[in-house]
Amino acid sequence: MSDAAALAERIDVLETRLAYQDEAIETLNETITAQWTVIDRLKREVAMLSERLEEAASGAQPVDRPPPHY
Repeated sequence: MSDAAALAERIDVLETRLAYQDEAIETLNETITAQWTVIDRLKREVAMLSERLEEAASGAQPVDRPPPHY
């Protein structure tokens, strides 16, 4: 094999590897973005539940309690 053919083969291998790496990076980016969306939602839920727990612990009346005639 000549030096030019060997160099062309190495370039082809590197281009193929780069294409797979670009695809892997894009897939990882999509996964991370989806996970951050879930994490943000869960943080809001934990904050809400923590607030409700503090209200219950402080003896505050629930917002949707039944009327007194029940």
